[in-house]
Amino acid sequence: MQKWYLAGTTAVVMLISSVSVKAQVTPEGVWQNWQTLGASYGQAIVSDSVAREGDTLVVRNMKILMDQDGATVNGTLDEVRFRDLGDGTVEVTMSDSYPVRMMMPAEDGKTQELNLTITQPGLRLVAGGNATETSYRLDGPSVGVAMQAIENGATLADMALNLTAMTGNYLVATEGEVSRLDSLIEAQNLSFTLRADDAGNTVDVNGTLAGLRVKSEGNFLGVAAMENLAEALKAGFSSNLDLGYGAGSFVIAVVDAGKPAKITATNESGHLKFDMNAQNLRYALGGTGVSMVISGADIPFPELMINYGEASFDFLMPVAKSIEPVAFGFLTRIVDLTVSDEIWGMIDPTATLPREPATLVIDAKGTGTLAVDLFDEAAMSQLGAAPPGTLNTLSIADLQARIAGAALTGTGDLTFDNSDLVTFDGMPAPTGRIDLSLKGGNGLLDKLVAMGLIPEDQAMGARMMMAMFAKPGEGEDVLNSTLEFKDKGFYANGQRLQ
Repeated sequence: MQKWYLAGTTAVVMLISSVSVKAQVTPEGVWQNWQTLGASYGQAIVSDSVAREGDTLVVRNMKILMDQDGATVNGTLDEVRFRDLGDGTVEVTMSDSYPVRMMMPAEDGKTQELNLTITQPGLRLVAGGNATETSYRLDGPSVGVAMQAIENGATLADMALNLTAMTGNYLVATEGEVSRLDSLIEAQNLSFTLRADDAGNTVDVNGTLAGLRVKSEGNFLGVAAMENLAEALKAGFSSNLDLGYGAGSFVIAVVDAGKPAKITATNESGHLKFDMNAQNLRYALGGTGVSMVISGADIPFPELMINYGEASFDFLMPVAKSIEPVAFGFLTRIVDLTVSDEIWGMIDPTATLPREPATLVIDAKGTGTLAVDLFDEAAMSQLGAAPPGTLNTLSIADLQARIAGAALTGTGDLTFDNSDLVTFDGMPAPTGRIDLSLKGGNGLLDKLVAMGLIPEDQAMGARMMMAMFAKPGEGEDVLNSTLEFKDKGFYANGQRLQ
């Protein structure tokens, strides 16, 4: 699947992003640069005819050909026109639609095929700049991609994407073997559909997103350089994607073994971020104002409703061997989560528990030192069971868990002595403290016992543990706890436990 992605992405994006041009651009310069940049991506860009017609260079029957690890790409445009605007810029227009075919042999002997039809009526690009740094702007009333996935001659899925009122700006700069691409693409609306059928088990998806905005930056090397990701990162490869969107909706209808199910959802906004460079890897995604309804034959009530104000995830990790500690981070936020009363009724038919929105927040940061490059497969294999690095510091910036009338909050900071792996049974000896506060914990236990969900003896054990690690705070049913690691020992509220 990764090869499909690389081959498909390169073929389609090159048809747009490779309209890079040379100094005080001429139509011939644009066309030559297109071919040169395509070759750097392992593509052959050829045509049956290239001829001047007044101020326009007309390229007819242009083909984009690629063969990478057995995966082939073949795309054909009937016509591409490069028109000299007389002010040092070139206007590029293309056929309103064109096909792209991708083939890939599977390991089990099956053949996999992806056929695309790209439609772009009225798409216009204007390019200008110089030999090493080229910018261009893009305008298109609509751009669509229809895709058909085929395996051994049988259609597995049909997909379609359509963008309306699309605008964009690109900046392409070259320096030696490195090409830098900065881009910003915006569209008023994105719509998508998917239809898949596997022996009568079907999936139908359709949806829309408003206010799509995609910003990307990256340094890209030739195809050969990307064979070894660790070395490519050292040589300057990087990729940064920042995608955002506004209000959206989607519907998923599934039939599995004759049983139908359906999911409908709406959202207020969402985002996706990805960043990879020689030092770090970051992945983040999230959405706000989400409302979801699930129905199906296997659900014991008509509908399941789920709503939340925010759900997000953000992960930052170092990837390069380091001498000094480098930062990492982990964030999870689920804010104001609610479910339908039917779910509550299954576990709490008498409405004993408060049904207020639930929240979970874990925001942790720290530093670590890596002994190897994480993308260096040879170095990683030599580690055996040893960890790839050491943990230096950990900070809990925010901890929240709120549900059924109880709320746990906390913060903390720890440092670690990696020369001492004995005191805490193989874990680097920590120094620091964690402050916790629990409100409504005993009240929640009482309710769970009354409901019969927790036996009284287990609740008593839980209360004894809370008494050991916590002390009463201000207000009703509030427990506070300070957990400290110091002097090779572990303390709870000043009492040494280890």
